[in-house]
Amino acid sequence: MVDPKVVKELQQRVQGAREDIIQFMREICAIPSMESQIGPVGERIQAEMRKLNYDEVRFDRMGNTIGRIGDGPKVIVYDSHIDTVGIGDPAEWPWDPFEGKIENGCLYARGACDEKGSTPGMVYGLALARDLGLLDGYTVYYFGNMEEWCDGIAPNAFVEVDPKVRPHFVVIGEPTKMRVYRGHKGRIELAITATGKSAHAASHYLGDNAIYKMMAVIMEVRELDRRMRLGYCGHPVQGRASIAVTDVKVRTASLNAVPDRFTIYLDRRTTLGETRADLIAQTRGLIADYMQEEIRVQQLYYDEPSYTGFVYPVDKFFPAWLMPEKHPLVQAGQRAVEALWGEPRPLGTWDFSTNGVYWAGKAGIPAIGLGPGDEKYAHMTNEHVPLDEVVQAAEWYALLPQMIAEELG
Repeated sequence: MVDPKVVKELQQRVQGAREDIIQFMREICAIPSMESQIGPVGERIQAEMRKLNYDEVRFDRMGNTIGRIGDGPKVIVYDSHIDTVGIGDPAEWPWDPFEGKIENGCLYARGACDEKGSTPGMVYGLALARDLGLLDGYTVYYFGNMEEWCDGIAPNAFVEVDPKVRPHFVVIGEPTKMRVYRGHKGRIELAITATGKSAHAASHYLGDNAIYKMMAVIMEVRELDRRMRLGYCGHPVQGRASIAVTDVKVRTASLNAVPDRFTIYLDRRTTLGETRADLIAQTRGLIADYMQEEIRVQQLYYDEPSYTGFVYPVDKFFPAWLMPEKHPLVQAGQRAVEALWGEPRPLGTWDFSTNGVYWAGKAGIPAIGLGPGDEKYAHMTNEHVPLDEVVQAAEWYALLPQMIAEELG
């Protein structure tokens, strides 16, 4: 059992670093990192890791930020995405979205909750764990990455390209209200394209309007989602699957011509046990048999270059995942919560998707999450995070490796 005196000493050291942690948090939120442009914020994070004497600090080939402490046989990755969504119309923000504001103990800023809020705790927590001898036998990585445009692409490159490390355990810093989360739904992104024949709108009957062909399919998508909400395709922990039309694209010669191509894009949220083949077959089943040659289903791929020019094509199938309650990693996370804060907290799962789709969903690497803030504020103009949680998270990140060691005996 971890010595209560060590826990108390850890908490005192974290509180001693409180002002540094909060200032660090404010400074990384003040650096825009939209559209995966994470170079400048990565440089600021690396400066902090160098100040804390990390053993290795660098960018990887994709442009993610890596910090390493130790060289032990057990490897843990602390995953925090440091890119954010955009700010939309600046006039809709009552304050500067990057400078932010502190009110009622919370920092309001773009990225404060999703997900820069976990970075200060991870960076400081790992350094403090080292100083207290809590990392013996471990190699730990802080991994500040790009995630908003394609879940899992950065960890895929971490394992397969650079630094080519397959961790034993992963900690995801997405917001969890300071509870241990153990999974979430998956998703697949699909396109359905109808082809037709162009003609002048004045004699449109000579053409074949691709939009009209899609009308029945859109209604079938809506009906399938309704059935899912009634209980079809659900899971007792992860909840119900869903499907939605999220975008459209039309190809037409002009505003006075019949479109010869019309595409809808689908976001299909999945639960455990739904395979890629099943999902594609189900979607094809929404199309009438006699239209199968004129309306095609396609799985989407992500192959956009990162800001460094690095390209790593991946398919946009993101599997659902759920860690067993009794898994040693889950139990270690729960024991760390109780040791630090003196209370059991219920396990949870995210409503949205995280890099866990790769770590646990594709690679089968055990993963859990704990982070400050409430995910319901992600992407909103009132996005915020309690600063007490930003600081306290450092305690949990620091203590977890010792708890894992105890669980593994």
